[in-house]
Amino acid sequence: MLGRVVVGRERISSVVARLAEELESDLEGRSPVFIGVLKGCVYFFTDLTMSIKTPVEVDFIQVSSYGASTTSSGTVVLVKDITVDVRDRDVYLVEDIVDTGSTLADILHLIRARHPRSVQIVALLSKPSRREIEIEVDFLGFEIDDLFVVGYGLDFAEQYRNLPDIHEYLPDREPPV
Repeated sequence: MLGRVVVGRERISSVVARLAEELESDLEGRSPVFIGVLKGCVYFFTDLTMSIKTPVEVDFIQVSSYGASTTSSGTVVLVKDITVDVRDRDVYLVEDIVDTGSTLADILHLIRARHPRSVQIVALLSKPSRREIEIEVDFLGFEIDDLFVVGYGLDFAEQYRNLPDIHEYLPDREPPV
């Protein structure tokens, strides 16, 4: 069941604009490749990259670690690999949410094995209270409490991604009568 709105669409739009502005300053003199972590990043990734005026190359990577659960299985499976050559390029890895850090650590390992010049993390959300592996987020939208959230690309069992706001998801609650 959907709970309260954690981050509304207007606040999301505002933070995307701020992040795009910060990234514009960082992109000067770089050869940027923006890699989105599918599927959750898709709305954030699209809004963010369309707000950046500097030409950027885009690609996607997809891993799976949640399935139909609100907690990660701890096992990351590569579903779709990147196709762009990132050697000596500046990579901006775009994530919807950084939770335990385990999935992102595995993705970073895959990307760094291809010898990019640099790798920076861009995340819409971060849950630092859940971190098991310390991940430095270079460009961050919001820190949130330890809530399971859906909407704006985030899902539960592939549902709710299309919501324009980010909601708390309450899996154990019965809908009100």
